[in-house]
Amino acid sequence: MATSEDAVNESSDFVKDFSCGACESKHIETSAEFFCETCLKCFCQTCLYHHDQMFVNHLTYGRGDSKKWPLTKTTEDLLLKCDVHNSKTLQMFCQTHRQLCCSDCVLLNHRPCTNVALISESVKNMSVDNRQLSNRIQVIIADLNTLNRSIETDIHLVEGSYSEKLQEIREVRKKLNAALDCLEKSTLKELDTIRTTLQTALKEDVDNCSRLKDELQQLSDAVQDLCGKSKKDIEFIASSKCLDKILESESYLKENTAKIQSFMIFKANIKLDQFLTKQSSLGRICTLNPNQVLTVQRKSEYYVDTLIDTSPIKTCSIFGICSLPSGHAIVADNDNTTVKLLDQHYNVSGHCDVADAPCDVCQITSSEVAVTLNDKGVQFMSVSNGQLVNGRKLQLPHAAFGIAHHQGALYITSGYALYHYNLTGALVKKLYEDTSDGTRVWRCAVSPICDRIYVTNYAQHKLLTLAKDGILISTFTDPELKGPSGLRVTPSGQVIVCGFESDTVIQVGREGRKRLATLASKKEGLSYPMSVCYNSNSHQIIVGMQDNNRIIAMILK
Repeated sequence: MATSEDAVNESSDFVKDFSCGACESKHIETSAEFFCETCLKCFCQTCLYHHDQMFVNHLTYGRGDSKKWPLTKTTEDLLLKCDVHNSKTLQMFCQTHRQLCCSDCVLLNHRPCTNVALISESVKNMSVDNRQLSNRIQVIIADLNTLNRSIETDIHLVEGSYSEKLQEIREVRKKLNAALDCLEKSTLKELDTIRTTLQTALKEDVDNCSRLKDELQQLSDAVQDLCGKSKKDIEFIASSKCLDKILESESYLKENTAKIQSFMIFKANIKLDQFLTKQSSLGRICTLNPNQVLTVQRKSEYYVDTLIDTSPIKTCSIFGICSLPSGHAIVADNDNTTVKLLDQHYNVSGHCDVADAPCDVCQITSSEVAVTLNDKGVQFMSVSNGQLVNGRKLQLPHAAFGIAHHQGALYITSGYALYHYNLTGALVKKLYEDTSDGTRVWRCAVSPICDRIYVTNYAQHKLLTLAKDGILISTFTDPELKGPSGLRVTPSGQVIVCGFESDTVIQVGREGRKRLATLASKKEGLSYPMSVCYNSNSHQIIVGMQDNNRIIAMILK
């Protein structure tokens, strides 16, 4: 007999699934509050009073003893109904295929099988660990949540990438005349089509994650309901269903966790003005994989020393390199306090002396670059008529070593901090700082959509990956990356880093967590590599070294 009343939670599934049997016979729908183990019926508070008057010795349980209650109808339907033939009840188990079967399943798919037996027979030689099953389900749900968040991040990246590339298209379009209307239309159509394709695939993945999570959670709840009920047949069914769903979910996670984030880029056709009538679009839109491993086909060496070099030991130290869309390259020669212009064949074709030793160089426009100087300055230069010309100079209140640019934002390192400036020299924000001993914030590079900023920590042999706001996302170390120095991110998002002390150039994954490949090492002629860049015009990686008159150009497959 019940000795206390349990509070009724009118919104719970438990209440909805159990109705008072006595009230039901009178066509009255009332939530049950007690279960009689002897009668195997549920009662509301009113009906329980009459029941207890007639059956004094019957044992009843309130909601606080839910484990003593029978399974809910929802749970029974989830576990006992065949997943293929919804109107059929599971009755048999095929040992050959490890599948639960209803009568239709046996008739249609398991007639040749010799190891089909009733579930009541199959369950005799098995035991079910409901807690372990539930734990596995919860682990997979957590993994699905992680994957789901990653996919949702991809959706935002696609949208951000879409907006940026659309703007680039508009900027290119402004430089052209009315004859480009038809080309713009075809390009935007391609952009929209790719965007739709990407979003459709990603949203489908989100739906799949949600479905698997819901199904796993239902099974997990069902397994919890089974605890302590000694329902061997149903426990066997629940175990089989859980294992099947776990295998399905693990397979899905295995197939989808390795998916690499993708985004769209727009490659403008720089020869459009000359060949307008021959073109079919404003440029090429495609999705690129930032973790696609680069493969070196062959390498070449080029000398960048000149007769007018002023270094006492007559060597060059190429601390910085960048390439322009025209195929020209610009190198910062620290030893000779000069910045040199290289033609498409990497011959020195011009130079500009600077006030102090140059450290790094980055592209600002198709013909302008910015160079960091040891005297706390940033020197702007431009290519005009095949010559390198000095422009304006920014004076900073701190040292300037590494530099990167993205859509009007300058990112400058000082050895202990990373700063965000605008092109007029106004400080926007100090993004990151590490004032410990040694050079902790050495060089920097920015991803194509500026959602990642990569920083080399020379003193601790680390590559840091920061969010756009300077929050540290990951820290990477590797035996192949000792004394990390110069680094670059390709237009496809591939991260390339120099190991100054390990004499290596490696490729690191977009998330900055693992090495994807060693692109060059000492056996390829590397000696204290200090700087690196990607030449999109010739699809080459160019490496500059300290105390070395050569640069190495690696042609990629």
